Amino acid sequence: MQVNVTPQDAKVVINSRTGSVVMNREVTLDSCAVAQGNLSVTVNRQANVSQPDTPFGGGQTVVTPQTQIDLRQSGGSLQSVRSSASLNNVVRALNALGATPMDLMSILQSMQSAGCLRAKLEII
Repeated sequence: MQVNVTPQDAKVVINSRTGSVVMNREVTLDSCAVAQGNLSVTVNRQANVSQPDTPFGGGQTVVTPQTQIDLRQSGGSLQSVRSSASLNNVVRALNALGATPMDLMSILQSMQSAGCLRAKLEII
């Protein structure tokens, strides 16, 4: 028996009281710039290519994405977020820095309003 499952649209749910963030699949961002209060966010994503040393060695060329996240807690200057950055990595880094649930909500709402959040946003 074969079951076909239709993939759901990407969705992010935020609990405004606890700051919990739940995503139903890998959510990525389009290019944008972010500044919120005293937080600044920089997300850089780069695709690296790994090739075998010898042409007849049987190896395959593969692309490996590398994401670097830099967060600063100082004057909230405008920072760029490159296309295809993982929202999961950004949220983790913001939480590690001590961003409040309101900071997180505000940043994600602004990303959605700017059209760079590749997901539906629901705040409960």
